[in-house]
Amino acid sequence: MLKVTFYGVRGSCPCPSEANRRYGGNTACVVVDAPGEPPVIFDLGTGLRQFGEHQPTDGSFRATAFLTHIHWDHVQGLPFFPPIDRVGAELDVYGPAQEEGSLHDVFGDFMRPPYFPVHFSELRGDIRFHDVLDEDFSVGAAKVRIRPVPHCGPTLGFRVETGGYSVAYVSDHQAPLSLRGVADSVLELCDGVDLLIHDAQYTQSEFREKSHWGHCTVEYALLVAKEAGAHRLALFHHDPAHEDDELDRLLWEARCISSGVGGVDEVVAAAEGLVIDLHRP
Repeated sequence: MLKVTFYGVRGSCPCPSEANRRYGGNTACVVVDAPGEPPVIFDLGTGLRQFGEHQPTDGSFRATAFLTHIHWDHVQGLPFFPPIDRVGAELDVYGPAQEEGSLHDVFGDFMRPPYFPVHFSELRGDIRFHDVLDEDFSVGAAKVRIRPVPHCGPTLGFRVETGGYSVAYVSDHQAPLSLRGVADSVLELCDGVDLLIHDAQYTQSEFREKSHWGHCTVEYALLVAKEAGAHRLALFHHDPAHEDDELDRLLWEARCISSGVGGVDEVVAAAEGLVIDLHRP
């Protein structure tokens, strides 16, 4: 069994409120757990703090994090993650190098005074940054595929396969203006995947106004899933302006579209606390 838990599902900025209570207001953080393996973390948004509440704080914490890019909504959780502020704790962070420097250097540029009280190097655990772009390798028993994804600035998508199951994570994806056609790199990540977690930030009308902001529509997420032959789609990176009732409506519409065109077994809307167990009879 492979367990996927959502700790933060929003894009752009945190937006906790009563109107967002069911889906949650924390930004991107998803954790994949396989039996006998350290957790794999997708993005380090504010949802990371909640994940940390369930992790050891005695220095025994070990994990691998895959960082899509370094926009604020994907990195703000690290300073508030107690398990890594312990002697002996270890975290490997894989993400894209920037024109301004290595991932290690640019991360240190914004997690430091005066923007934050301490530099990340002052956390007592061992945080190791790895610049990656387009490669395949293994982390423990998991096979990892990393490919560039169209967005604003260097951005990656990830595919993790272990125990016979596969998860693809494409959190921020700039759709073409035509909302047609999918980049080969994205299709390679999502090909036949058991679970695709995909950007679904905008409605059609919102996309017409913000088509260059680096994201896509719910309908385009469905297109990616269908073209790639994904079995299950989790709509993700919800717009902070989309309250619970709006997300319910968008999910209902997505399911109607999916049942009409076929190709995706199940569509869900990611919510904080949602756990998806991947297993076969």
